Amino acid sequence: MKFKHLLLSASLLFSITLLHAQTAPLWNGKQCAVVLTYDDAIDVDLDNVVPALDSVKLKGTFYLIGSSPVITKRMNEWRKAAKEGHELGNHALFHPCDGSKPGRSFVSPDHDLSKYTVGRAVDEIRLNNTLLKAIDGKERRTFAYPCGDLTINGEYFYKSLANDFAGARGVSGGMQTATQVDLSNIDCYGINGQSADYMIDLVKQAQQTHTLLVFLFHGVGGGHNINVDLGAHSKLLHYLKQHEKDIWIAPMVTVADYISSQQKKS
Repeated sequence: MKFKHLLLSASLLFSITLLHAQTAPLWNGKQCAVVLTYDDAIDVDLDNVVPALDSVKLKGTFYLIGSSPVITKRMNEWRKAAKEGHELGNHALFHPCDGSKPGRSFVSPDHDLSKYTVGRAVDEIRLNNTLLKAIDGKERRTFAYPCGDLTINGEYFYKSLANDFAGARGVSGGMQTATQVDLSNIDCYGINGQSADYMIDLVKQAQQTHTLLVFLFHGVGGGHNINVDLGAHSKLLHYLKQHEKDIWIAPMVTVADYISSQQKKS
């Protein structure tokens, strides 16, 4: 009888251990990963976002357009942000978009991606990497597609850049596990006026499904026609900080390298 009890206890312990292994956090020892990305190199990045992130000791990724005057005028502040652990990502030198698509009247003739060659796009993106390295001294970073445009006359130009970056962020919404993520077109959720509750609900979904959640911001408290309220953004950051034991919050380059290592194991 005693032996049966011991056998039952051992079996129960094995079942609990197995269940724990099956449900163990999958993202750097945590339930999910969240990446905070900010596009276009605008003043509010330095005025509003970096101070907000630093106040709760979280790190973000800033996708910089090399030709932005905010790079020239505030280079020392970008350098300081990088030293504090924020990623300076590549958003191309001139932010070229495909002007042949509907609603693209804002695209200038000089920077119409549909008029580019793949070679020109690749050269400009690599030149922006050189500029970014001059600012932060780093070799490793990620890319974000301007306007989410992936191709030039049907050709995927990132194929020529895959070895230059840890990964590339797109604009399509979605959450995936580490093995499901496409590092050449990482999904994200673009934020434009949504509430703090909406953003926090996305985080909760990622926690429940053990997936990657990437936020795409432009203006935070103004500065861009695509904008999120400063208070809503702050509430999101504080939720992330309060649940940091369960949520891995890191720059895109760090998460992309982790994903790459996990995919190599699978």
